[in-house]
Amino acid sequence: MAEQHRDHRDLGQELDLFSFHEIAPGAPFWHGKGMIIFRELEKYGRAINDREGYEEISTPIMVKKEVFEKSGHWEHYRDNMFYFQNPVDENETLVVKPMNCPESTYVYNSKIRSYKDLPLRLAEIGRLHRNELSGTLGGLFRVRQITMDDAHIFVRPDQAEEEIVKIVKIIDNFYNEMDFKASYLLATRPEKALGDKSDWDKAEKALEEALKKSKIKYDIVKGEGAFYGPKVEIHIKDSQGRDWQLGTAQLDLVMLPEKFDLSYIDESGQKQKPWVIHRAIFGSFERFIGIMLEHFNGALPFWLSPVQMKILTINEKLENYAKEIEKTLKEKNIRVETDLRNESIGKKIREGEMQKIPYLLIVGEKEEKENIVAVRERGKGDVGSMKIESLLNLG
Repeated sequence: MAEQHRDHRDLGQELDLFSFHEIAPGAPFWHGKGMIIFRELEKYGRAINDREGYEEISTPIMVKKEVFEKSGHWEHYRDNMFYFQNPVDENETLVVKPMNCPESTYVYNSKIRSYKDLPLRLAEIGRLHRNELSGTLGGLFRVRQITMDDAHIFVRPDQAEEEIVKIVKIIDNFYNEMDFKASYLLATRPEKALGDKSDWDKAEKALEEALKKSKIKYDIVKGEGAFYGPKVEIHIKDSQGRDWQLGTAQLDLVMLPEKFDLSYIDESGQKQKPWVIHRAIFGSFERFIGIMLEHFNGALPFWLSPVQMKILTINEKLENYAKEIEKTLKEKNIRVETDLRNESIGKKIREGEMQKIPYLLIVGEKEEKENIVAVRERGKGDVGSMKIESLLNLG
């Protein structure tokens, strides 16, 4: 009988990853082990960005409302924003940013851009806040404090297809690695769309050709694009059969380019409007971690496991040998703990398995004498004895 996948909130508590408290509705308190998962995902995202030529930026978490008046969010999204009047300046209203997009344009506009500067890829791991209704909040799936792995790619229209191909490859590789079954949707021009239809046609063709070149199966959802551009949505079904949109590649033909007066100088010295691609791999870190915990039922891949190996001693005489092994593994950047308690080895093994640790390393007098450890692998049980050096090849 297949193991039933459990709620991420229960898993988070049992594995000591995060907790929620009434003083901060819709915002998790990340514990040490939870932050390891969070940081490993950040590291993964940054490694991709470095490899693919993204510059990481950081924009202020709090800005004047004028930014969002310009973008249109103040008129249409204000109820979802946290904002306040400056107590020492009644003419100044400050907003805690609900998205990174508008502020990325200030980095772009900080200097004159040439066609040779494009594509310009700006990435930001941004902490955002949205005033979700308290009745809609639920664990990590719907929160008020959100961490987004955003990127904004400023391109000439003729560069859009090539950039989308790169984005789709990154996302598809990652979802396959995580054993997520992804489905791709191409959302096209809605009835109330801004911008020229000819630009929309070019943009939709660029997205469609990119998906075809990537050999990705996709469905077209007519009229479901944003008012400012078509998009590719990447959906997954979670372990409970629920559908979630995670990754996205959204073409922006008018919102940021028009409202924030973006331009570049073309080959003939004329000003032109760039297009902007809004890109996310995880979507929000919080939701992604919640889905992932349920998907793996807490048994995360080795690289994401907060504790990757745990050394279990049969008695207190093995402390020095256990500490030696721990030191060697830590020097190789393996996350390891040692259980030296005066408890039965059976109990230590059961607790280690409940903590979903990938490898349990059992040491007794025989192991110390032969300079080995007895290894138990998560989901497989006893896999035999190994030399310490061989442990470094696991995972």
